[in-house]
Amino acid sequence: MGAIHSPQPALLLVAASSRYAAALDWARDRAAGDFGPLAATSPAFDFTETDYYAAEMGGDLKKQFWVHAPLIDPGRLPAIKRATNAWEAEYAAAAGHPESRPLNLDPGYLTLAKLVLGSTKDHAHRIYLGQGIYAEVTLSYRSRQWQPHPWTYPDYRRDDFQEFFSQCRELLRGGGGGSLTPGGGGS
Repeated sequence: MGAIHSPQPALLLVAASSRYAAALDWARDRAAGDFGPLAATSPAFDFTETDYYAAEMGGDLKKQFWVHAPLIDPGRLPAIKRATNAWEAEYAAAAGHPESRPLNLDPGYLTLAKLVLGSTKDHAHRIYLGQGIYAEVTLSYRSRQWQPHPWTYPDYRRDDFQEFFSQCRELLRGGGGGSLTPGGGGS
């Protein structure tokens, strides 16, 4: 019988998509207020791999990632995903944009071995975590690079996204000069 161990703390990663810079700023500030200061923020990348969100979010979408300095217990992902879903609804109600969903937030976590995303949708490759939330290993880190899976979204296969994830991985390893600490208050 194997011994039961607590999981290693992970970097909380949030992917935010919107056509509005103000929405990305609002979400990033909200996340920093609830989950602690940011350790890294990506550029706002053009999100061109799919038009899946066009009907509810409009066109010319940007996608931005950030990670928080306080490390989290990966078991918190369901509560974090539920919180970010509530923020999406809050922003949509208050912002006055014509789109029904002007902001999309997808939290997950990054470890030295993988990038995991939370979801409200079940699928063959997703595991139920509780509280109506599922998770998938979107990327695995093997042979010194990020490796996609058959279900990995096309944008997560991009070199520029993966370069940012590698920078975050270095922060987690302690090679990025950041001051990452266990903790991560909030939801």
